[in-house]
Amino acid sequence: MAILINNLEHSVVRAICSRYDNRPDALLEILHETQETEGYLNDETLTTIARALNISRADIHGVVSFYHDYRREAPARHIVKICLAEACQAVGCEVLAAAAEAKFGAKIGGAKSVDRQIGLEAAYCLGNCALGPSVMIDGALYGRVTPDRLTALVKDRSTAEVQKS
Repeated sequence: MAILINNLEHSVVRAICSRYDNRPDALLEILHETQETEGYLNDETLTTIARALNISRADIHGVVSFYHDYRREAPARHIVKICLAEACQAVGCEVLAAAAEAKFGAKIGGAKSVDRQIGLEAAYCLGNCALGPSVMIDGALYGRVTPDRLTALVKDRSTAEVQKS
């Protein structure tokens, strides 16, 4: 059965919009909170926001496509951000980035690993310039990362996650 996108409604996102009094000037905050809650911004969430704020989906799409931090599809289980700024370039981040793409079978800013476990993203300063190359894995910052250390860090996070379950 086909579902018309105009008929979609998302109650959690509606509640987020209500907390901001359905104000269009709070769009960025609403988008951030929605993505934090839902993991990404799908058509249903964007339609709900458009209705709640009484703005067009085209306006929302313009904002979402302009800012690189918004995701339109479900993220990988682990997000690895590799700093590609000048300080990290001086200490070999390009080698680290190429090794990460080869090891995990993912492209920076593109396709996730085949098993959707690893997503690689570029960062342009993680505030750890003295300890480059730097990476952030699921929000945790690491410095002086080599290709081997990156592999170990990702493996450690995956192992810790399995032990929690």
